[in-house]
Amino acid sequence: MDYNAAVTGWGWYSPAQVLTNHDLEKIVNTNDAWIHTRTGIRERRIAAPGETTSSMGTIAARQALEEAELSARDIDLIICATTTPDHLLPATACIIQSNLGAHGAAAFDLNTACTGFIYALATGAQFIQGGGAKRVLVVAGETLSRFTNWEDRSTCILFGDGAGAVVLEATSQNAGVLSTALGSRGDTEQMLSIEAGGCARPASAETIAEKAHFVKMRGNEIFKVAVRSMSQAAQDALHKAGLSVHDLRAVIPHQANHRILIAAQHALGIEAKQMFVNIDRYGNTGASSIPIALGEFLQSNSIDVGDHVLFIAFGGGLTWGAAVLRWADIPAAKLERQESLLKDKVVLTR
Repeated sequence: MDYNAAVTGWGWYSPAQVLTNHDLEKIVNTNDAWIHTRTGIRERRIAAPGETTSSMGTIAARQALEEAELSARDIDLIICATTTPDHLLPATACIIQSNLGAHGAAAFDLNTACTGFIYALATGAQFIQGGGAKRVLVVAGETLSRFTNWEDRSTCILFGDGAGAVVLEATSQNAGVLSTALGSRGDTEQMLSIEAGGCARPASAETIAEKAHFVKMRGNEIFKVAVRSMSQAAQDALHKAGLSVHDLRAVIPHQANHRILIAAQHALGIEAKQMFVNIDRYGNTGASSIPIALGEFLQSNSIDVGDHVLFIAFGGGLTWGAAVLRWADIPAAKLERQESLLKDKVVLTR
């Protein structure tokens, strides 16, 4: 039987500490009006000491499992999208797997920066469509505050921390991830990078003195590439799904910068009411921004079986992507799951 990959669970986590624009006025030469006018951001969340990408991702993952009415033991694969892993080794996905007790699940990390959730969603869907997994946990988490130069007002105003997760599940319904469109271009110009910390420039007194372990970005150049690439990816994904912007219940974009979101909205001909925006309260949370926004959207809006949602993002790499999701009949998907798990138990007892 051919299966599609439906979203049956979702969750998100934001740290308790709020850093407002007025707080930033005490750190760097900036002010609330300047930040909000240029970015749309009023505040962002900052991870507490001891909080990490894996700890935040674990909380979001547990919420997603609870929403899906699944045990961690039912998960076949965990994909963690992050630019800010706990360690270079082990993978953050493996730490989350251990935290959850998902002992039967394979796990790996995926790094395409802010586009990470869409890349992970596409990867998880293909595992399900190819028969390699029945239930995939996609986690996206970032602790960007620890890679932010708090003396650089062009970047420190942008970033926040958080995590989000969804459960992808096999279903025979004509629903779930309908299409994806992914792209990349090697950032040889270093428009958006964290230069040090890898094998090319391992940590040293020199790299620390240069602040080379922090995010560096050329905002004006990124703006142009982001709008163009996200718009094209969205059009490609919609074309593959046989849909237009008029068929969309909602567009949930990566929350990078409000000006970028408005420009992408106009380029695609999307109505303002279709675009879900929460950047004012969270800032740019990297790969986690789309699943956090999805969770907030579902919390405050109704969604019907058959409704279409478009995800779009742009990130370092450079990378970009879009995905079209058709909302599934989740109770029916859960019934399919029960029948599948029962068959698996019968096979195991033979």
